[in-house]
Amino acid sequence: MSLPDHLLSEIRQLAERPPLPAMPPASSSCERVAAYQRQDMTTFEIPTLTTDRLRLRAFRAGDLDAYSAMQANPEVMRYLVTGRISTPVEVWRTMATSLGQWALRGYGMWACEKIAGGVFIGSVGIFQPLDWPEPEIAYSLDRPFWGQGFATEAAVAARDWLFDRFPVPRAASFIRPDNHASKRVAERLGAVCACTLELRGSTYEHWVHRQPAANS
Repeated sequence: MSLPDHLLSEIRQLAERPPLPAMPPASSSCERVAAYQRQDMTTFEIPTLTTDRLRLRAFRAGDLDAYSAMQANPEVMRYLVTGRISTPVEVWRTMATSLGQWALRGYGMWACEKIAGGVFIGSVGIFQPLDWPEPEIAYSLDRPFWGQGFATEAAVAARDWLFDRFPVPRAASFIRPDNHASKRVAERLGAVCACTLELRGSTYEHWVHRQPAANS
């Protein structure tokens, strides 16, 4: 059976199209994310930060299982934006949104892993959806990694990276009033609670992190 002429024409056009250019390797300090459209390629870089014990890096498809398990735990999710557990489809969307914010704003959320063993432990970074009043230093870790100083260690790295590279006088952390552990992290970072406000129908305390120059 022969194919219709219009299908044969499309197949010939595809066969004659030159291959997409090879993607350059990412440097050791960043990961390069590529989006393809025909022969064109748009890339943007997401830096990789390291602390004594942690690595903050771009999200990868392989993070889905660990991140989904984390966000299926009601104890973890009770203080986050939605206040409820997420399905794997919703977690995938969160990962894609985290990657996309880097292209749109130049900063965003990282996947956080332990350097020893490369174990995924949560997400940390600069969160600013369209309805957020200012950049937020955000941190959320899976339950087995609470109480070990990981949130503070990662949040300090994220905050310092933001202040070193962007001329913002301050950033925020929006914390539910009963999330005492998160407030202790904000205090260790030197943030102060300025007020309460409503975001997406919930009440948050507005903790303010100021640029070092803004404190002097």
